[in-house]
Amino acid sequence: MSESKQIVLPITGMTCANCVATIERSVKKLPGVQNTIVNLASERAVVDFNPTALSLDTIISRIENAGYGIATGELEVEISHIGETSDAIRLENGLKKNEGVISVIVNLASEKAKIQYIPTLVSQQELRHQVKALGFDLIEFTGETTDAEADARTVEIHHQLTMLIIGLIFTIPLLALTMLGDFGVLPNATSQTAWFKWLSLALATPVQFYVGWQYYIGAYKSLRNRSANMDVLIALGSSAAYFYSLPVVIGLLPGQMYLETSAVIITLIRLGKYLESKAKGSTSEAIKKLMALQEKTAKVVRDGKEISIPTDEVEKGDIVLVRPGEKTIGDKVTGATLNQQGSVKIEATHVGKETILAQIIKLVEDAQGSKAPIQKLADQVSAIFVPIVIAIAFATFIVWYFLIPAPAISAGITPFTRALIDAVAVLVVACPCAMGLATPTAIMVGTGKAAQKGILFRSSEALEQAKKITLIVLDKTGTLTKGQPAVTDISMFDPILSKDQLLKLAASVERGSEHPVGEALLAEAGDRGIQLSEPSGFLSYPGEGVAAEVDGQKIAVGNQHMMERILPNDTSYQSTLEEFQKSGKTTLLVAVDAKVAGVIAVADVLKENSIIAVNELKKMGYQIAMLTGDNLNTAQAIGRQAGVDRIIAEVLPDGKASQIKELQQQGNVVAMVGDGVNDAPALAQADLGMAIGTGTDIAIASAPITLINGDLQGVAKAIRLSNQTMKTIRQNLFWAFFYNIILIPAAALGFMNPMLSAAAMAFSSVFVVTNSLRLKNARI
Repeated sequence: MSESKQIVLPITGMTCANCVATIERSVKKLPGVQNTIVNLASERAVVDFNPTALSLDTIISRIENAGYGIATGELEVEISHIGETSDAIRLENGLKKNEGVISVIVNLASEKAKIQYIPTLVSQQELRHQVKALGFDLIEFTGETTDAEADARTVEIHHQLTMLIIGLIFTIPLLALTMLGDFGVLPNATSQTAWFKWLSLALATPVQFYVGWQYYIGAYKSLRNRSANMDVLIALGSSAAYFYSLPVVIGLLPGQMYLETSAVIITLIRLGKYLESKAKGSTSEAIKKLMALQEKTAKVVRDGKEISIPTDEVEKGDIVLVRPGEKTIGDKVTGATLNQQGSVKIEATHVGKETILAQIIKLVEDAQGSKAPIQKLADQVSAIFVPIVIAIAFATFIVWYFLIPAPAISAGITPFTRALIDAVAVLVVACPCAMGLATPTAIMVGTGKAAQKGILFRSSEALEQAKKITLIVLDKTGTLTKGQPAVTDISMFDPILSKDQLLKLAASVERGSEHPVGEALLAEAGDRGIQLSEPSGFLSYPGEGVAAEVDGQKIAVGNQHMMERILPNDTSYQSTLEEFQKSGKTTLLVAVDAKVAGVIAVADVLKENSIIAVNELKKMGYQIAMLTGDNLNTAQAIGRQAGVDRIIAEVLPDGKASQIKELQQQGNVVAMVGDGVNDAPALAQADLGMAIGTGTDIAIASAPITLINGDLQGVAKAIRLSNQTMKTIRQNLFWAFFYNIILIPAAALGFMNPMLSAAAMAFSSVFVVTNSLRLKNARI
């Protein structure tokens, strides 16, 4: 099996769905690339490749050769006592070994190093640590670290705004002059004067070749890669109007100029792209809020002194002061936890990318960067969209110029100009942007909102799959119930032993077990002040019980199946057992030296909101089943309390996946809700797995969806959010396809002029993004 590695690269310069297809196609051609997913909304590329067959530099070069860039950050560090050229060379070479470092420039005079890097591959914290690891002393950094990728995106938005303003400065007076002439405010003779024409050209040219230069560059790079994107359409459409007007200005041809058309096309599209960029920034608002939970600075104790440093400078083993607050010695503290009173010292055991909050952010980003199956159609259409539009525009010109009779042409407009204008309208109205943004923007908003509600989707596929569920299977212990059973009854069959003695023997055996029921015995023994013995020869029988030797006696603690197997002739406990089980209690039979000595009843109560959650899911139309290893009587008692439709009891841990498979074979689309670790096989077998856990379980949860606050009502919220997100995606895709299907023919038939087409194109993608942003206010 080939070695695999995944990297995430922030991309710049993408404008439409065809750009996505171009990058994916170009990178996938590289030997060693296993998969590539490019997201237009997040502007990121996720590449899986074999690092032994391919280097990062080659991947970056391929993306750049395709006409796109990589967003980079710059870090400047001040170093003390770096006085020799050899030191500078050693530092440069050492830092360049870090994946994601583009360049390093060391200035001996100022004792500073400037590092250009890719923020998704290496962090500022890692770079500072690497400088220290190379033996150099950093002058203490007291400022706040920056989000380099966000900074690069901000620069891009500012550039869009600058170009828009320049476009407006020239386009507004040009459009005003043209309209004054068209509406007769200016005499017709004035509109035909040389100074009017040259002034119009002077106003249109900066817009065409300065404000619109990006589209020429993009079109060239796209065509160079044997592809065609939105830039090609804009460059063709605006250039046709501009260059047709040149001979009219010079006086070589009579007729009407269309300089204002070319300028308005470019300026309106700049406006649309600026609004789109601003709106796209709002789709990642949830990630920003999660990042905002992180403190910017931390107070640590180093060399006996309290100092304030950026949080990303905290190292493993540092003692961090948290004020105010109160904690118990030995407690684990999760990053972004609020401490309300007092003060506390904590040891940093996980820093940087290892923290729980960092893992949550990474999971959300991965989900937002993944590609949902529903996007497949849009990708297929996008791959051939622009060439088809160009063909339609060419056909439009041919039809209007050669086939439409001359008398049908409006007065003052020649067949050539009419054909040209309609062809330009077709080129400009077509919008591949909306198709590319329809799915990823909705997924970004949906997964971000889910994270804020304590629901983590690991992929967009999970978000789509949640809508298809017909049957929801709930694990009992820790999902429906609190998972913290307590001893409620002890019934004796041995007249010699006392209840405390029986509990001592049973709890001593359970010292080697990690089962919640065993922990209940240990807790009860502790509450009674019972001193436990050390077991020997511990044996575990999955799904049945445990056995060991305690104080010279052979002890077995387990369920009825275990006792029927090891003591088939002993049935003295049967009536007592059934009585406890009918009341919903889990029973443990304790055998001492091959004889059942007593039964211990343990109860695990339902979570406060389990009944509400089950009723909510049933009202939504889902069948609810409960899966447990408990005996049928106990399971039925719990199931009745919870209100589930179906009970699957007495299932061994390794049999849960088989039960899920059997339900699927019956035609159900199954969601399994359970513990992220113990139920991993069943969660993997289900059509959709949901892991109930807490923040600290995130790193080990294997399910596509994790409910990090342990709230069973999160299941209904996850499904509702999935439904609303998929509804938004369908609305976006409908709009994107409907827009192009309706407006391209309308333009070809002469019902849209190029300026109206440009406005429609500019705002089509803005509509899609804005519609996705409505998910932020959706009630789940």
